Amino acid sequence: MPLYQIKNLTYFYPDSQKPALKDVNMNIEEGEFLLITGSSGSGKSSLARVLAGLIPGFYGGRIGGSVFFRGKDIKQLEQCSIAREVGIVFQDPEKQLIMTSVEAEIAFGLENLGLPQQEMARRIAEVMSFLGLSELRREFTAKLSGGQKQKLALAAVLAMQPSVLILDEPTSQLDPVAAEEFFNLVKRLNEDLGMTVILIEQRLERCFHLADRVLLMEDGRIRFEGTPEQVARRAAQCETPFIPPVARFFAKAGFNTIPVTVKEGRRMLRENFNLPSSDFYLKHPGVVHEEEPLLRMERVWFAYPDGREALQDINLQFYAGELVAVLGANGAGKSTLLKTMAGLLKPGRGRVMLMGGEPGSSSSRRVWNSWVGYLSQNPSDYLFHDTVEEELLYTLKNFGISPNGIVDEIMDKLSLQDFRHANPRDLSCGERQKVALASVMVTKPKLLLLDEPTRGLDYRQKAEMGKVLVEYCRQGASVVLTTHDVEFAAEYASRVIMMFCGRIVCDGPAHQVLSESIFYSTQIGRMCRGFADGILTPEEALAVLKPASHGKWERK
Repeated sequence: MPLYQIKNLTYFYPDSQKPALKDVNMNIEEGEFLLITGSSGSGKSSLARVLAGLIPGFYGGRIGGSVFFRGKDIKQLEQCSIAREVGIVFQDPEKQLIMTSVEAEIAFGLENLGLPQQEMARRIAEVMSFLGLSELRREFTAKLSGGQKQKLALAAVLAMQPSVLILDEPTSQLDPVAAEEFFNLVKRLNEDLGMTVILIEQRLERCFHLADRVLLMEDGRIRFEGTPEQVARRAAQCETPFIPPVARFFAKAGFNTIPVTVKEGRRMLRENFNLPSSDFYLKHPGVVHEEEPLLRMERVWFAYPDGREALQDINLQFYAGELVAVLGANGAGKSTLLKTMAGLLKPGRGRVMLMGGEPGSSSSRRVWNSWVGYLSQNPSDYLFHDTVEEELLYTLKNFGISPNGIVDEIMDKLSLQDFRHANPRDLSCGERQKVALASVMVTKPKLLLLDEPTRGLDYRQKAEMGKVLVEYCRQGASVVLTTHDVEFAAEYASRVIMMFCGRIVCDGPAHQVLSESIFYSTQIGRMCRGFADGILTPEEALAVLKPASHGKWERK
């Protein structure tokens, strides 16, 4: 008997005329690793909530069809009995954390289960060790970085040892190394303990190959279903972007066999490619700045009240026309760097100057506020009004700016016109992210600071945002963003800064920094390393390589 049986499932959220799920029919086997992907708003999270027994009980709305868990109608099961077997981690960890300390948060669910003290201590120690949280065990949860909060939410669920683990974009705030470690752990839980894993994820280069089966959803329905290789082939034929970069490269190159891992891709290159000379490197021109920087940081140090030095001797300049990506591990100081640049945090030592001025007097503070736009990790912090249009108009009113068509312009650029009269809090995570960005961009700041702006965005939305930000820089502004999305940084950033323990360890042209990195490189970069260095994206690989008439590959 399947673990889950879903028959003709249709679901409407309260007050919605459009179904979030339409005629979904599927089975999930016990011990299966199922990956669910698709565009933002396609129904992925809604399906996860159904499987966790939260729809319709917690969210309300109208539901049709049947969902059976272990042969029993899930609507007839008590939520507490489902919670013992099914653990779910949501997109926004802030909404899932309850207690004030890390250790207390992990213990909370175990106490509700009534476990003995010794058993709780063992489980807490295990999950904190697995997820690298041991040093934070007594830390105040509100002080954690976004990535650390996400790891804590994962730990609290894993400690309860559910038989089914539902993960809704669990690595959206984790750096590449931490994300890989986490997925390796999840795969071990699946293979060694037989835990059923249902994973919703947008960054497919991280996890596509791990799944036993992949579901590609579109408009509330299951469009494709099969093994990773089968779905990659079908998706490539239909030119949908929801496949990993390596698969996308081989599909566009006309291959019938579509690899889904770097290892398979390197083997196919080796077998079908006339290797270039060993010193081949795809060079990219550097940028020489002759003008004064928009913002300058000189010998900047910053320490939080607990004594932790988040920034140490930072010396940076940012120029008009740059799109700068700041990379680094969780807790490296990236968010603190942006807050200091925005004038929200005052350095303990050193200076931060915007066009030569510091945010001291009230007049310079007004100039700073009008020139600098800042977007934090959590888009919900920016959403107060009943419609998307009202959010943007409210920002303009605060700055004393006449609309003059700016609202329509920003909505068009970010594809928000269809949500003009929608309540932003009812939108998907990716859509809320775009609304929050629009509310900051509507004033057209000269320096735009974005903390994890691609969180929750699907491939199409990230491409739209990337093009908008590149064009914004071409108009004379500067964009500085933190991100764990190396693929996005390689595609759109002109410059990359890498941070480690509050210090700048690398600063240079994006291709140079990412090509030389091991873990902070793209999937295509790792595949081409040693064959054609300096390549980071499928488009660059296609521009350099082409199929030869004799079946081998050659350089263009």
